[in-house]
Amino acid sequence: MTLPVPPQDPRPAHPVRRALATWGALAALLWAILLTDLVLPAHLTQYGIVPRTLEGLVPGILAAPLLHADVAHLAANTAPLVVMGVICALRDRRGMWTALAMSLVVSGLGVWLISPAHSVTVGASGVVFGLLGYLLARGVFMRRIGDLLIAVLVFAVYGSLIWGVLPTSPFVSWQAHLFGFLGGVAAAVAVARARRAKAAA
Repeated sequence: MTLPVPPQDPRPAHPVRRALATWGALAALLWAILLTDLVLPAHLTQYGIVPRTLEGLVPGILAAPLLHADVAHLAANTAPLVVMGVICALRDRRGMWTALAMSLVVSGLGVWLISPAHSVTVGASGVVFGLLGYLLARGVFMRRIGDLLIAVLVFAVYGSLIWGVLPTSPFVSWQAHLFGFLGGVAAAVAVARARRAKAAA
């Protein structure tokens, strides 16, 4: 028997809808992991980054951004993560993935190298600061008015987060914030150089 093939919509998903779907799904995953940990409890935070230990390096760096201590911790990260993530996706989806990867890895390595021994670091704030650094640095290095305006807007809304790179609280990982921010800046530099090289080719 031959069945008719349903017609496919050739139109790609709208950029806004695709960006919201990407970061909405990520936020939903983070909340699902936290709720699972609270209900079981599974003590998933033990899989975070433990400085200068092999088990704290892998899978710690990859797992830590997905894990949160409690509802307040995740709630504080969700809004800036989704807002800045959507902005990054709308501006340059490939650059968004670069910023996400570099902020995650650089933040994680920074925590692993210099955080206090016998501590466990979890949370997506390193990625949040990475996206912040990326968007601010894009305004400087991309040399486009649109990126500059976005940087100004992001700084006006989230600029106060910058103080999080300083050791203001023993229970807040300023190491994750600082190195995440630096990873985001490095991503912006890499994306800008790649764009200029492509334009010159």
